[in-house]
Amino acid sequence: MVTTEDPLPLLPDQPVKPRRRRWWSVVVWLMAVPFVLWAALRVFGLDTGFPAVQLIAFTPYVAMASFVPLGVALLTKRLWPAVVTAVATVALAACVLPRWIADSDPEPANGPGLRVLSVNMLMGGADTATIVGLVRSLGVDLVTLQEYTPEAKAALRTAGLDELLPNSVSYPRPGVTGSAVYSRFPVTDLGYRQFPSDFGQAQAGVRVPGAGDVRVESVHPCAPATAHGSGCWEHDIVQEPAATPDGAVNLLIGDFNATLDHEKFRALLNTGYRDAADVAGAGLQASWPYDERWFIPGVVLDHVVADRRVGVRKVSVHRVPDSDHKAVYAELVLPRGAA
Repeated sequence: MVTTEDPLPLLPDQPVKPRRRRWWSVVVWLMAVPFVLWAALRVFGLDTGFPAVQLIAFTPYVAMASFVPLGVALLTKRLWPAVVTAVATVALAACVLPRWIADSDPEPANGPGLRVLSVNMLMGGADTATIVGLVRSLGVDLVTLQEYTPEAKAALRTAGLDELLPNSVSYPRPGVTGSAVYSRFPVTDLGYRQFPSDFGQAQAGVRVPGAGDVRVESVHPCAPATAHGSGCWEHDIVQEPAATPDGAVNLLIGDFNATLDHEKFRALLNTGYRDAADVAGAGLQASWPYDERWFIPGVVLDHVVADRRVGVRKVSVHRVPDSDHKAVYAELVLPRGAA
């Protein structure tokens, strides 16, 4: 006896894109979007307010990390996430890599050399013997000090700074607002630039033999450490003096509480300055924080900012015990002019 069985029902077609593929697409896009937004923030100078002012300082680390979502997108063959992330990675790299490459014309000036040093003394507590040792070993002609207190002034004198750099414009203050300029060459006191934030900056005219009129300011705007501090810093940084390309040679040296990724700092440079570390290819040498008390990646907050007529030979950073900042040293070449 022959029996017949009903044919098996046809199974519905399987979906073209399995659920796992859709899930991977979502993951890759979620990885890519933060880097795209960061690149837009940096490229278009949108770092205003809290927490953008604080976060934008870490752009070099974000630029390196952007290769992770790019690699994932390529490995999982997600075309559009790969293209979008690649654009963000290239944009971030274009912002960061020039600091690692010395300018082709690092020394346009042909006048006298000037060796400068900047130190944030952390409320006057930085080790003064180390500071004076750096001045002596590096042959420093001029040093700017921030967070310069009456106690720090006395300790520096005891350590021998006044013997090495006998001329000074000195505004010691308790806490973080004191400022000073010490020089091997004669100086003129141009006053204390007072910000509404109560932060301030010593200003000095320096008579360097063989050079023209040189003006130096020990820079220290308010720190953008909080939501309130962000507004305070934005107000202070825009009051830093613009360059005077047809007048005195301006040098702004100190703790700017800013990096080259801050739009307001770049706007200051665009008035006619250059960042010495950027010129020398040393623009990724972090100056804050560097000690074990902090669990924050290092960033470049301390700068030697010089008139575009000033040449740059070398920039380096140096540890100073009992300060959370490294000292920044630069060898400059001033334009030739009347003594």
